[in-house]
Parts: sequence; structure tokens; C-alpha cells
Amino acid sequence: MKNKLSLGYSPCPNDTFIFHALTMGLVPWAGGLDVTLADVEELNGLAARGALDVVKVSTAAAAGILDEYVLLRAGGAMGYGAGPVLVAGEGRTLQSLDGGRVAIPGERTTANLIFGLCCREAGISVRRMPMVFDEVMPAVEAGIVDAGVVIHEGRFTFGERGLIRVLDLGAWWEAHTGLPIPLGAIAIKRSLGEDTARRMNEAIRQSLLFARNEPEAGRDYIRGHAQELSEAVVQTHIETFVTDYSLDAGEAGVRAVSRLLAEAGCTRKDIFITL
Repeated sequence: MKNKLSLGYSPCPNDTFIFHALTMGLVPWAGGLDVTLADVEELNGLAARGALDVVKVSTAAAAGILDEYVLLRAGGAMGYGAGPVLVAGEGRTLQSLDGGRVAIPGERTTANLIFGLCCREAGISVRRMPMVFDEVMPAVEAGIVDAGVVIHEGRFTFGERGLIRVLDLGAWWEAHTGLPIPLGAIAIKRSLGEDTARRMNEAIRQSLLFARNEPEAGRDYIRGHAQELSEAVVQTHIETFVTDYSLDAGEAGVRAVSRLLAEAGCTRKDIFITL
């Protein structure tokens, strides 16, 4: 049995909040962990290559890795009022973007998948330009693109840059499905076996519970990876993207992920570990 595992997650406050205790050994993992922090689209690519044992991925990206990975029920980003937002300069509408250029935070992201569904429903076609998530709003401001799909803290800060919300993609998903928006999930290699998967699921749950019970313990770790964000934005980020679904996806969460993956063309049924 392999005990030392490679673990990857993003430097965003929701992930560092959840994984701090596990990474620092406050929640033990026998054998230890090799930790990689990277942008979500980079993590999606690492998962596609099977480079990490346990990895945070965009839920949409999970559609392409389920032969090698299975999803844990804990550690994900899912909820209501937490989705990506399409932003642009004053006066823009969704229809006005037909034929235009729209920045997206990676081709394999959930944000891109849902944006594509919105465009299909609206009957418009756009040229999607993949970028690292923190390059999207500057590209809109500079006129490099006509609009951009923002994730993470961009949901809270686009107004400070003089941009407007053209469409709340999360609200669109909720209205069409009645389900929470499944933004990201934790995947683990199937080859590690069910017992290791269950133990990792529980370790992540305990790490999150530790963070909730001892919020000051991970403060410096979270702030160290979110240097450009204000204290208020960091806290709002955590409150928005770390929900009870992060402790356990539950029935609604499983249905939400299954629905999203079906939209991505995935027909596989054994998506989640069994507890």
C-alpha cells in the first residue's frame, strides 16, 4: 500500500483553508504528503497526465480523468451563489458579444463549460481565449477581449475595476437545474484502492473541521498564498466557496456533479467513492 501521496490544490483561500491542517500535519497522514500548489487549470493538466495521486480539479475537467481517478465526497467547492461571472465594460450584453472575444480561465474549467452552455442557449458564438484566471480582468480592461469569465475573488472585485456583470453563470446554472453549482472536486487515483480513498476523504474532512474550529491556526498560511487580497476578500472567498458541501457532497451534490459531467459528455456512473 502506498502511503506517501502527492497532493495538489490551488493557492486560493478556500483550498488553503481546507488543506492547511492536513498539509501541516495537524491532521496526520501516515507516510506524509508531497504538496503542489498551482492554478486550477494547471492542476487540471496535471490530473489529465496522471501526475498527482490526489488533486483538486475543475468538476468539468473530471469528465476526462475518471478512468484513472475517482472523486472524493469531501474537499470540493460547491454551493449556491458561488458561480463564475461574465464581466465586461459598460453597455455590454450577452447578445452583443456574438462574434466577439471572451477570455476564459482555462478550457477545462467548469466556468468555461457553463459559459458554453449559456452561449448555446442564447444562440451566439464567441471566440474563447484561455488565460490564467488572474489575467482575465486585466485583459478586459485593456480591450484585448470584449468580455471575460471571472472566477475566485474576481466574483467580488470586478466592480472595483469599473466592469459590469453581464451574466451570473452560477445563477444561470441554479435556475436551469435547481442544483448547487459544482465548481471543483478532489480526485484520487483509483489504483490506490478504496481504503486509501476513504481514509483520504476522512482526512480532508477532519482538516476542514480543524480549520473551522481553529480559524486562527491557518491564518498566516492562507494569507501567505493570497498576498494581493484584502482581509475582507479572503474571508468572503472562504465563506462563499467553503460550504457544507465541502464536508460531504451529499445527495444534491452528487446529482449536481453528475448533471454537469453529463453536459460534458461523461456517461460514467461510478464517479464518487463509496463510503
